[in-house]
Amino acid sequence: MPPAPSPYPTLALARHPLVHHKLTLLRDRHTSTKIFKELVDEIALLLAYEATGDLPLEPAPVETPLEPTVGYRVSGKKLTLVPILRAGLGMVDGVLRLVPGARVGHVGLYRDHDTLEPVDYYFRVPGDVAERDFFVLDPMLATGGSATSAVSSLKRAGARRIRLLCIVAAPAGVERLARAHPDVRVFAAALDRELNAQGYILPGLGDAGDRLFGTR
Repeated sequence: MPPAPSPYPTLALARHPLVHHKLTLLRDRHTSTKIFKELVDEIALLLAYEATGDLPLEPAPVETPLEPTVGYRVSGKKLTLVPILRAGLGMVDGVLRLVPGARVGHVGLYRDHDTLEPVDYYFRVPGDVAERDFFVLDPMLATGGSATSAVSSLKRAGARRIRLLCIVAAPAGVERLARAHPDVRVFAAALDRELNAQGYILPGLGDAGDRLFGTR
C-alpha cells in the first residue's frame, strides 16, 4: 500500500515499493550495523534518483558501433553532495553511484542534548558555489535545526540551488526548514509521526549515526 501524499508543499515522499521494503528493514532494532549501512546506501541511491528527476538535458552527438546519433547529457549542472557529519556520510556512496561526477563537501554539526539546537564546527565546499546544485544529506530530519543551519551556511557561501535528502522526517523538522528556507525541497523516504521529549523521531529508526558506526 503506497504512502499518503505529502501534506507539505516542500516535501516529496518516495513511493517506490523497494524504498519502503528497505526502510522497514532499516527500522528493525535487530538489523546489524553492516546491513544498516547497506540499507542506508541503497535508500540514498533511490532518493537521489527521485531528486535528480528534473535536471535539464541538452542534445549530445554520439557514435554508436553502427552509426552516429544524438543522445542527451545533463546540461551544465555541477552537483555537490554535502553530508551533515557524521550520519550523512552513510548516504554519500549511494548517491555517488548514481552521479559519480559529483563533488563532496562537508558540514560538521552536532546537536546539543540540552537545547536540541545545532552547534557548528566544520564547513568545507567547492569554491564555485554559485554555479553548483547542492544536495544536503542527513538520514534524519528531526527538529530541523541541523538542516536549517547547514542550508544557512551554504547560502552564506553563495549557494542558490539546494535540496535536502533524508530517509525519515518529522513534521516539526519539515515545518522548521520550510519556514527558514521555503525554496529548499526535501526528498524523504517517510514522514513519521512526531518527536519525543529528547527530540528523536517516532517511530523513527533510532540514532542513525550510532547505528551506522556501531557506537550505540
